[in-house]
Amino acid sequence: MEPRPVAEIIAYVFIDLAVIMVLARLMGRLARRVGQPAVIGEIVAGILLGPTLLGALPGDLDMLLFPTDIRPFLNVLAQLGLVLFMFLIGLEVDLSFMRGREKVAVSVSLASILLPFALGLLLAAYLHGQHDVFTGADGSTSAISFAGFALFLGVAMSITAFPVLARILAERQMHRVPTGALALACAAVDDVLAWCLLAVVVAIVAASSFSGVVLILSLSIVFALVMFLVVKPALRLLVTRYERLGQLTPEMLAGVLVGILASAWVAEEIGIHFIFGAFLFGVVMPRKGAARLNHEIVDRLEQVSVLMLLPVFFVVTGLNVDVGAIDLAGLGELGLILLVAISGKFVGAYVAARAQKVPRRQAGALATLMNTRGLTELVILNIGVQQGVLDGEMFTLMVIMALVTTAMASPLLNLIYPKRILDRDIAAAERAEMGLTDGYTVVVVVDDPDRDAGLADLACDLVGREQPAQVVLTRVVRRSRPKPEVSSGLGADLELMATVAGELRTLARQVEARGIRASVASRFSEDPWAEVADLAGSSGADVVLVRSGWGLAADAVTADTPWPASLTGSVVTVSGELGSAALQPRGPVAVVQDGGADGRAALRLAAHAALGRSVPLQLRAGEGRRGLRRGVADSLRKAGVTVEAEGQTLPSLLVAPAGSGPVPAADDLTPILLVHAGTADSDRDMDETLAGISARPGTA
Repeated sequence: MEPRPVAEIIAYVFIDLAVIMVLARLMGRLARRVGQPAVIGEIVAGILLGPTLLGALPGDLDMLLFPTDIRPFLNVLAQLGLVLFMFLIGLEVDLSFMRGREKVAVSVSLASILLPFALGLLLAAYLHGQHDVFTGADGSTSAISFAGFALFLGVAMSITAFPVLARILAERQMHRVPTGALALACAAVDDVLAWCLLAVVVAIVAASSFSGVVLILSLSIVFALVMFLVVKPALRLLVTRYERLGQLTPEMLAGVLVGILASAWVAEEIGIHFIFGAFLFGVVMPRKGAARLNHEIVDRLEQVSVLMLLPVFFVVTGLNVDVGAIDLAGLGELGLILLVAISGKFVGAYVAARAQKVPRRQAGALATLMNTRGLTELVILNIGVQQGVLDGEMFTLMVIMALVTTAMASPLLNLIYPKRILDRDIAAAERAEMGLTDGYTVVVVVDDPDRDAGLADLACDLVGREQPAQVVLTRVVRRSRPKPEVSSGLGADLELMATVAGELRTLARQVEARGIRASVASRFSEDPWAEVADLAGSSGADVVLVRSGWGLAADAVTADTPWPASLTGSVVTVSGELGSAALQPRGPVAVVQDGGADGRAALRLAAHAALGRSVPLQLRAGEGRRGLRRGVADSLRKAGVTVEAEGQTLPSLLVAPAGSGPVPAADDLTPILLVHAGTADSDRDMDETLAGISARPGTA
């Protein structure tokens, strides 16, 4: 057959890429709809385009769409996608997850590697006789050594896919409970140990003699030392430049890409496969103070690798998978492979966790999470094929195992760790983390720590004389781009949240200086108000204090904004600046009279603010509003609130019920607080509201 013209090859590659991307996106979306990671759907899409479906249809459609002479070009793109993926995997490895959990994490990780590895070796002794001949793409055959087959099978049984595990945790919010944090620590250790083990196995298989193995491993150690001692410090310059410019420039991204590709080339020259170089470059990337930089790098690289390159890798993988060719004996082998893979990981992790006094439910959830293999497993299996130690049928069986063990994680977690129990544990963990106690709680939503210093002082004012009391300062960083699809992005999110929490602690000291307990909480979310509502619920907030329009589009901000109905506490939105003038008790707190639920909440908070500022409370008549009954002023005076007539002096703060549009202030300097009653204030009538104000500290 004559070689194809270059133009025809290019045209074939282009149409193949288009078909691959369309099917990958459709299958990825379908996977998410049924509660699975998108990567599961994309892997299935790659399999469907191979002999399993397309090749089973009349006309050899798989060969028509992906001719033999076109596949090498697709394979180059696939390997580039694999290099970028391995860099992202390395970037997510963060052993800081282990802090405080070192003993448990190491124990669980070792057990979840050693037991399945040992079982894999035993299984290899049984399966090798049926899979001892490797057939190359050109039809040539070669014998598969037992050592290479057994070692690769053992490693394949031992792997845990950190990105899939982290994504499951993030989507279920499990990273906020101790079990999730422990799972992250175990997966991080597992990642490092498993890839090191695989590097050794590749060196053993690739080398032709014992001296060759020693040489490859020695060069690998030298390579790792250079990366950690030379390259890692040099990469700190990226962080410095990023902080100075405030953005990831094309030159900076080009430098990262050059580093990834050069590291991959060095690893391949050493003889340990190019993926290890890309992985190691990701590991040595800066972590401290580099959360935003790493976020941008992940965003940029995933736009290329996820949309186009990795789906090509799935297709290249799928072209070697033929599910229809599995006979009855193959089904029996698949059953054994699944038994070893699932039981080895689950039993190893569960027993080790229980030995470290992890409760049964949490140990079961941890063992289930450690069974996820995902795309990481495909990487190992493809290396096995490239090294000539896995034949076509064994490769197909192992790919099915990877899909089954990954797909079963979410359904099993729903059984082992139901949402109602998870929600309870999240609330308990959150309260424990913030050091919250039962008491009057004001949650302050901070957008800009410098500008919103006034909100912290106002929160103290709104506490009034309630005791015990506490102020929770929270900042929700809105995610401007969708979450990464293959890598979880969770490590960078957690680092960024830690940075934000550090900024909030300055405001916390400002609150504590006024004798009130302060806590901080930071979140990363695409739905800011959902996070605030969740935090308010878990902290038992009585008041949520936020600037008007926060978390909403500017053109959607009105006084009638429908705040989350699930909030128990009242929401107070602040219009105007809380500058130094507004923070001085230069005048009374004014409240617009209204007998409705919002009005009752506004009256209570205005009274608290007057007591907190030690200034009078000024009652204003509200036009078109339900007026307050007589005797309210007397009840307030009995509570120790100084009440004065409207207009007697200029107020420093105006509190008004929401729902009827903006309320004009006495002057442009007077901040306005619009109060949206929560369920607790809505359930109180006026007598209960006044009684609460009148109660002595600690009894309200």
